[in-house]
Amino acid sequence: MNFGHVSQEEIEGLDFTLPNDHPQSFLPTTTKVSEPKIFVGCGKWGIPEWVGPLYPEGTKEKDYLNHYVKQFNSIELNGTFYRLSRSSLESWATVAEGQDFLYCPKWSQRISHFKRLEDVEENTQYFMDSVALLGPHLGCSFLTLPPNFGPKHFERVKNFINLLPEGYPTQIEFRHKDWFEESVFTELVGDLKARRLGAVITDVALRRDALHMCLTCPTAFIRFNGYALHTTDFERLDAWITRLAKWFEQGLEKVYFFMHQENEAHTIVLCDYFIKKVNSRLGVNLQALNLK
Repeated sequence: MNFGHVSQEEIEGLDFTLPNDHPQSFLPTTTKVSEPKIFVGCGKWGIPEWVGPLYPEGTKEKDYLNHYVKQFNSIELNGTFYRLSRSSLESWATVAEGQDFLYCPKWSQRISHFKRLEDVEENTQYFMDSVALLGPHLGCSFLTLPPNFGPKHFERVKNFINLLPEGYPTQIEFRHKDWFEESVFTELVGDLKARRLGAVITDVALRRDALHMCLTCPTAFIRFNGYALHTTDFERLDAWITRLAKWFEQGLEKVYFFMHQENEAHTIVLCDYFIKKVNSRLGVNLQALNLK
């Protein structure tokens, strides 16, 4: 994920402190969910460098997904951004049979980037009908808006979210900085709350405004970008676990936490660290990766 990227030389001195919770966050502070759901994963499964440390030695590319779904409980399904193949979706659903595993499909670029949310009624319905083929393995979808898509297109966002069934499992990632100006963000949060939809929380170095810490529905969708296993990567993950513990106490029901690294060989190291810490500190029982 190149959004908000920073070079290794620039990391020193950056403030990675998690902001306070946004005052408009919906959490009721009184109702703790008895069994909160935590889904952890990566942005792709086809990483040759994982053969050996994660996948068994000798694993062929065609079998990567078979092994991924046995190690993780979720993945960002970024392939649907580029091509929405119903036969592929059916195949992926078959691979996950028998596993407690969720795919989180990314909305098609035809909707978000080519049409830029304008006149997308048919495309929207087609996407929802298509990803429904994942059956019980359909998790939370997410739509990423282009960095140059700002609040001047607010009406398009309103029209799009009104196309979705209320509470449809989706979150929108806003990247243009003007979305986070107070008056704009206040209106945006109100609209998302009304439809029980979410805003992706993006933890990257150079765009801390996208780390808005505002929950507009009972699900958090977090995209975490690490930097070559720098010490701050692990410090940030520790801080996230503390914050998630607080949110679960306040009524958060579900969290998707996806790791990104420029060098994908590092991604599974962060996932392994995070899963073990989550199990220890939050009392859940996610499967550890047991890296070699």
